[in-house]
Amino acid sequence: MTDNGIKHITDDIVQVRIPLPYALNHVNCYLIRGSDGWTMVDSGLNTPPAQSQWKTALNELNITPDDITQIVLTHMHPDHFGMAGYWQAQADTPMPVYLPEGEKRQADMFYGMDEVDEYHNWLLMCGMQADIVADVSRGFKATQNLTKPFPLKQDYIQPDKTIRMGDREFEMIHAPGHSDGQIIFYDADDKLLLCGDHVLMKITPNIGLWPQTDGNPLGNFIDSLTALKTLEVRQALPGHRWLIDDWQGRIEELIAHHEHRLDITLSAFDDKHETVYEIATHVFPIDRFTPHEWRFAMAETLAHLDLLERQGKVTHVTEDVWRYRLC
Repeated sequence: MTDNGIKHITDDIVQVRIPLPYALNHVNCYLIRGSDGWTMVDSGLNTPPAQSQWKTALNELNITPDDITQIVLTHMHPDHFGMAGYWQAQADTPMPVYLPEGEKRQADMFYGMDEVDEYHNWLLMCGMQADIVADVSRGFKATQNLTKPFPLKQDYIQPDKTIRMGDREFEMIHAPGHSDGQIIFYDADDKLLLCGDHVLMKITPNIGLWPQTDGNPLGNFIDSLTALKTLEVRQALPGHRWLIDDWQGRIEELIAHHEHRLDITLSAFDDKHETVYEIATHVFPIDRFTPHEWRFAMAETLAHLDLLERQGKVTHVTEDVWRYRLC
């Protein structure tokens, strides 16, 4: 990695580390060169530092926004989706933006005008105190604002098909868990994988049960990892942190992590009903978290409780909040 956060992975693929205003302080985006122009894979949040970093990258590569022929998004989360509309606005002829079709419902929900109220109520149902919920909701709205302008139009891609990016053909593989419809991209000829946020080094992807997401995200994630373990991957290019050179080994670590997290979640129960927030305070160092991180702790705790309930180990009742107890 050069000092300016730009890494030439192969002769035709460049990784650009785009800064984020969070504890996880960057997202890895990629530019893929082809004979007809460049493909951008994921885009970052629309902040001045992100714009500056992208400008540095384009200058180094001696290209302009009009050389970008398409933007392909692994999933709809703001740090990947956020600058797609910005880049369309920079080009004389707006390039197409491709989002996985399985992300459409969640994207419409997340970026909809009424999402903050529903999100606010969801946090209250998790048992979070109203003053903390207010802080988290304000942070959520601030993140929404960093995804504007929205793309003028989006086209949708589907798994089990192929897409041409640069001069490469990639198989599109559905990889649920971190996001319902996330797609990862596999170049079988080169055994190269653009794996989005499905598999990461050092950190574990957030696997959360959010408002309006599909059920069983953690179960879906573990099933997907198990299936993908057989994929022959020379190198995987993730959405955060470092390149992945031991694909099977990292998948084994992620599965073991969540098995351990399920055990920790069970051990957090006293002999009474517990709210999602109360369980999360045992599992995560909530007192050290920012409001941005609190919401991820709620969603991940809920995902683990959801799987434990499917396994018959806990049960819940819905009263003023969701309350869980051991079976």
